[in-house]
Amino acid sequence: MAVAKTLIHILSANRWGGVERYALDICRHYISCGWNVAAVTRDAKAVDTFFEKEGVSLLHAPFGSMLDLQSARMLAKILKKCDPDSVTIHAHGFRNAFTALLARKIAGRKDVRIISTRHKVKKGIDTWLFRRIYRNLDAIICVSRIAADRFLSTWHNKELPFPRERLVVIHNSLNVNLPSSPERKEKGPLSAMFHGPLIPGKGIETLIDAMSMLKGSRLRLKIVGSGTPDYVDRLRRRALTRGVMDMIDWYKMSPDPMGLIAECDFGVLPSHTEEAFGLSNIEYMACGRPQVCSSNGAQPEYLTDGWEGFLTTPGNAAQLADAMRKLASDASLRQRMGERAFKTFNEKLSWQKFISRIDPLYNP
Repeated sequence: MAVAKTLIHILSANRWGGVERYALDICRHYISCGWNVAAVTRDAKAVDTFFEKEGVSLLHAPFGSMLDLQSARMLAKILKKCDPDSVTIHAHGFRNAFTALLARKIAGRKDVRIISTRHKVKKGIDTWLFRRIYRNLDAIICVSRIAADRFLSTWHNKELPFPRERLVVIHNSLNVNLPSSPERKEKGPLSAMFHGPLIPGKGIETLIDAMSMLKGSRLRLKIVGSGTPDYVDRLRRRALTRGVMDMIDWYKMSPDPMGLIAECDFGVLPSHTEEAFGLSNIEYMACGRPQVCSSNGAQPEYLTDGWEGFLTTPGNAAQLADAMRKLASDASLRQRMGERAFKTFNEKLSWQKFISRIDPLYNP
C-alpha cells in the first residue's frame, strides 16, 4: 500500500501577502493530489483564515529568535510520527529553513527533504551559520533571475558554500482556473487599477502625482489595498493636495482581486523597490490586462516594454503619466497588449509549467 506524502510549509509572517499566496497555491495543488498538507504559522488570523478555508492543517509555532529551539522541537515531534521518505518541508526564508533543519536533526530524520524559496532581491549572508544552512538544504528556489544573481553575488569570484545545481530559478505562477481567452470588460468608466499592500516603496505617491498630470481625462484610478491608518491618511492627503481625490476610488484589499481586475482597463504597479517577483503583475496578465509597471525588478524577465504593457523608471511621475495616457487613449492598443499578456502568461507562466518545476524537488 502506497504511503501518503506529507508536505509542510513554514510561514512566519503575521500578515497576508504574496509569499503566503504562493504557499497556499502550492498547498491547494498537493491537497488535490492526495497529500497530507500542513502549514506552520505564527497563529496569525490574517494568515490562518485562508489556509483553513482550503483545508490545510494548521500548526502554530512562536518563531522567536534565530535559534528557536521551541519551534524546532515542536516540528521534530511531528516528523518523528511521519513515515520514512514521505515528508517534504518547504520553508519561506532562511530563518524558517534553519528551524526546519534543527527539527530534522532533533528528530533524526535525514530522509526529510527541506526546500527554501528566496522571495527577495538580496545578497546571501556569508557567515558560518548561513553557509551551513545553504549547504544542508536540498534545494534553494529563487523566484527570478535577478533574485538568484543578487543572492549569488555574495560569492563573486569565490567558491559557493553549496552545490550550484541545488539553486533553481522558478518564476511564480497562479493556481487559478482561467478562461480560454481574455474576458472583455463590461461597460463602465475607463479605469486603471493598483492593488497590493499600501506601504512605502510601492510607488503609490508617484502614481498619485501621475494622476495629477492626467486631469481632464476620463480616466479613474482604483487603489485596492490595506495599510496602516497613518500611511493611508498620508496618501489621501497627497491626493487632496494634488487635486485628484475625485479621480480615485479606494477599496480594501481583497485576497482574490481577479474580479476587480476584470472590471479595470489596465493595471499600474509603479514600485520603487526591486520586486523579486510580483504576483500582482501576473494577475493582470492572467486576466488579459496590459499594465504599466516599474522596470527595476524581475518585471523585464516576463514583460517586454511596448508589448504586454509599458515599463517605466521608478519615481518618474511624468513617464508614468505618459504611459498611462497612451493606454487610456487607445482602446485597440489596450486590447492588443492585453491579448499578448494573456498569451505570455499561458505560454511561459502557467500553473502547469510552474508545478512541473516544483514537483521534481518534492519527488526527486
